[in-house]
Amino acid sequence: MIAEVSAVIGGSAGAHALIGRQRFMTPLRVLLLLAVVFLSFGWFAKAGCIQQAPNGPDGALGLDWSGSRQYVAMCYSDTVPLYGAERLDEGAFPYKKSWEEVATDGAVQVRYMEYPVLSGLYQYGSMVVAKMWNSAPWLPQALPVVIYFDVVVIGLALAWLVTVWATAISAGRRIWDAALVAGSPLVIVHGFTNFDALATAFAACGILAWGRKRPVLAGVLLGLGGATKLYPLLLLGPLLVLCWRAGKMREWGTTACATLAAWLAVNLPIALLYPSGWYEFFRLNSARGADPDSIYNVVTSFTGWKGFDGTLYPGDKPLFLNAITLVLFVVVCVAIAYVTMNAPTRPRLAQLGFLVVAGFLLTNKVWSPQYSLWLVPLAVLALPHRRLLLAWMAIDAAVWFPRMYYYLGVADKGVPEQWFTSAVVVRDLAVIGLCALVVRQIYRPSEDLVRRGGVDDPVGGVLDGAPDVHRGTPMPHRSKAPVPTV
Repeated sequence: MIAEVSAVIGGSAGAHALIGRQRFMTPLRVLLLLAVVFLSFGWFAKAGCIQQAPNGPDGALGLDWSGSRQYVAMCYSDTVPLYGAERLDEGAFPYKKSWEEVATDGAVQVRYMEYPVLSGLYQYGSMVVAKMWNSAPWLPQALPVVIYFDVVVIGLALAWLVTVWATAISAGRRIWDAALVAGSPLVIVHGFTNFDALATAFAACGILAWGRKRPVLAGVLLGLGGATKLYPLLLLGPLLVLCWRAGKMREWGTTACATLAAWLAVNLPIALLYPSGWYEFFRLNSARGADPDSIYNVVTSFTGWKGFDGTLYPGDKPLFLNAITLVLFVVVCVAIAYVTMNAPTRPRLAQLGFLVVAGFLLTNKVWSPQYSLWLVPLAVLALPHRRLLLAWMAIDAAVWFPRMYYYLGVADKGVPEQWFTSAVVVRDLAVIGLCALVVRQIYRPSEDLVRRGGVDDPVGGVLDGAPDVHRGTPMPHRSKAPVPTV
């Protein structure tokens, strides 16, 4: 499919192509146009949940979620219910506004905005724009939550376009690989489910900045990404091990300091002014149990296992589950570090970034469906085998259907939980399979499509072509063609 699309403007980019600098239809512009088409599909997929009906008091207009429309039409988006749940409809400033929720045992919990600072401020800014729109009588009017949703979507769409742009530039001569970012099935299903496109934009631009040998800018972008969703901070781990092997710890230190400075610049003012509101994100993630998509809930679903902490009551924290997930992720990170130090050729940044983020999702107690977007740009740069990636993305996107009908409930003609958790198992196996292929190509670099033609690492930055300073004992491997150690 991608080859045929590229043929419209002359085929694959050659060695002397000026990517993105011609006047008319360049590969980059084709990719951005493709992304706009798929983002439009994503909006239509969610549009069912912003339909209006005269179902309010005295026939006032309200959202038409009758008959569990959000599940039957599979159009659910966190953006819509959060408008009221986070008190944005009241014009409240996140982290300052609090409210009370009564648990099933009668205990009262004081609640605040539950998102990291930049995500919360993005929601607040979108609310302000939506209210300004509603206050202008000459503009087309709708329910405030509908206007708010559309404002949020415009910003998220722009963020995903930035993600596509940064990934395409990072791909270098393999620019058409980024078509799988632009036209991913996951964009249709989850592009507007939550606010994760903001984080993917920061992470993709951070990787691009590192590849352009700008460690300070890379750190700032990763820090801002970490203030949106924490996953961009995970990329510091692969950079640390790669820089240690190449003897580039000064550059890593620069990036790490810039990351910390950017994260503090965003978080510190909110933490000082509204400490309880700022801490809510961390409190909630510590207190929540295993997510329906997690491997722990899958085991519970099929075996009836009560979990590491047994039966939890409202207010209890899953202490053992928290510890187990942390230990498992640390084990994964140690294994990745071992592979990095003992591989015959230093791995590429995108390969390790994909392994770390995938390992985090597989071992974590929470895998919200939109988190899969985190893997898309990294997978395209790490393992540019288009049929394999498209198969995984299709499987991952398809999990949304049994999820929605599981939430609908068997009594309302939904599906049993095991239908949903079986789909989760298939998705997890697909991700594990991709990880195995990445590790295989790390140990057999001659099979890595990106390295063909003497390329080392297009986003390696100061690591690209650098000799090794620290290195473990290389593992023996068989390769069709020898690749010189860099």
